[in-house]
Amino acid sequence: MKLTESLKQQILEHATHDSPIECCGLIAVVKGRRRYFWCQNIADTPDEHFVLDGWDEVEDKGEIVAIVHSHPKTNPAPSAADRVACEKSGLPWFIVNPNTREWGYCEPEGFELPYVGREFVHGVVDCYALCRDWYQREWGLELKDYPRRDNWWHEGQNLYLENFQKEGFYKIPIEELQCGDALLMNLQSPVPNHAAIYLGEQQILHHVQGRLSSRDVYFADGGYYGKSTACALRHESRQSVRGAA
Repeated sequence: MKLTESLKQQILEHATHDSPIECCGLIAVVKGRRRYFWCQNIADTPDEHFVLDGWDEVEDKGEIVAIVHSHPKTNPAPSAADRVACEKSGLPWFIVNPNTREWGYCEPEGFELPYVGREFVHGVVDCYALCRDWYQREWGLELKDYPRRDNWWHEGQNLYLENFQKEGFYKIPIEELQCGDALLMNLQSPVPNHAAIYLGEQQILHHVQGRLSSRDVYFADGGYYGKSTACALRHESRQSVRGAA
């Protein structure tokens, strides 16, 4: 998919207007023509990433065929988080730097992030995204990608406990941990706001905000993560394990 000069100019105007925050918008086919629609970036840190508001309104006008956003502070090459979100959207992405007027582009092509070394972007590349990827790749489980705004745990919500249970997980005694069980932790939070996967042999796979995803040592009866653990969960697909417990 190529952009016409007219569409490029409209997008550049939007990116320049919103700079230094990231602009975002949608390209839709309306009455046989591609049109660009300005949308609002409602991210908590709009100068670092975007959360697009206005999808439903544009969809009412025509068929959405591409997603657009800007990188006012960096080059327009798609970041790892951009590529992950692009895969989820199923649409091509156009990226522009309004200062250099350079363009970037990506489209769905089966991109997958490795488990370790991911940069954290809340709601896109975070601890829940890592859990979703692990369960899909290792066990073939498709966990729903629930919307989650940053700091939801300080707004009276309990998303992780509620949604893991919706996805077929049930609580188990911490002493019965096995590879593939999930651990929910309270990290400076009144409710569980961090998820990790137990890999066995006192190792967990997780992604803490502000850090790269990693494997870390886990002691259920001590250490920072052990003391922060609220509960251990096992998926119902491991019914034979549950029956033996």
